[in-house]
Amino acid sequence: MSTYVPPGWPAQVHPPGTERFEDTATAWLLDLVPPDYRRHGVLRRYPVALARMARHHVSAAVEAAREGFRTARVELGGMVPPHGVEAVLDAYRAEGARLVALLRAVELVETALRVQARPDDPEGRRLFTPKI
Repeated sequence: MSTYVPPGWPAQVHPPGTERFEDTATAWLLDLVPPDYRRHGVLRRYPVALARMARHHVSAAVEAAREGFRTARVELGGMVPPHGVEAVLDAYRAEGARLVALLRAVELVETALRVQARPDDPEGRRLFTPKI
């Protein structure tokens, strides 16, 4: 695999095919999941499994932020002044955008780990081929 990475690739993770790719991917993914996940050696042995769990965890955070945004006015109305509710919605907007970008990055790393596990899979390799 080449050292090309698609847009959205996390800066903390070395490109696929490099010597430290799997180590940096594992460390980065472990930082995204709850700390107790570190107790499970299987996730260090099989980074693709860790990536799957991280994808589900971050995806749930995206959905929680969306639900929080949708319900903030109703749930906070009367307890928080209107300018406070607007500030909360701004926080949800910022965090929502950050979480969506993070989910995309996790999906990219997961795909790269899948390609490493199955190098003959053309679907995943296409993502890591530079577009001219």
